Amino acid sequence: MARLEHENTDWVAKNLPDWQHAIYTVNPTSPTELSTPLNKGHESMAYLSYIIDHYASLPATLAFLHSHRSGFFTAWHTDTALHDNVQALRALQIPFVQSNGYVNLRCNWNPGCIEAHRDNAHVTPEVWQEVFAGTSTSIISPNSSSTSSPSPKSQELRHQAPAQVGAACCAQFAVSRERVLQRPLSDYEQIRQWIIDTEKSDAKSGRVMEFLWHVIFGMDAV
Repeated sequence: MARLEHENTDWVAKNLPDWQHAIYTVNPTSPTELSTPLNKGHESMAYLSYIIDHYASLPATLAFLHSHRSGFFTAWHTDTALHDNVQALRALQIPFVQSNGYVNLRCNWNPGCIEAHRDNAHVTPEVWQEVFAGTSTSIISPNSSSTSSPSPKSQELRHQAPAQVGAACCAQFAVSRERVLQRPLSDYEQIRQWIIDTEKSDAKSGRVMEFLWHVIFGMDAV
């Protein structure tokens, strides 16, 4: 979870005691245990920092959430009564996350994944290449158990941008440890470095990542 320093996230420990939690402060004014290299990319900087920091000791199931608990004006995208993230986590079907590998916590396809939104203005071919060039692969087959390195030709094809990219908003999801580990640590470091280096703003780089989490974790582009 990413939080701004003024945001109160006490609701996490109080209402989700069965979940370990790691809450990264993205704009600390004094040293804090969990912080990010830069306040950029919205929640993605904290998400990637958690994976990088804990790559060798990840829990079996990981849930990535926003810092707000509930309420239409801040959490309208949460598909539960009163748009409540506590209810969303309590209702999460862990066996399904383990079998599927990745699950978006929003079931409603609008916005982000309906047909009209799939010609994605945020994930252009140029951006796709910037984010994934040099990583192990742009799309990991969920059914692949191979650990061999792809051929140069295969690598080139996998780095080609798809014609469409779609994902239900808004960057809240669950993923299995096994699926995270299908990518080497260096991939996550490189993707985080893209956020740091890109000329795109905090909001725009964060929006790019919002549409790429499912791809990073081995799902089809749409």
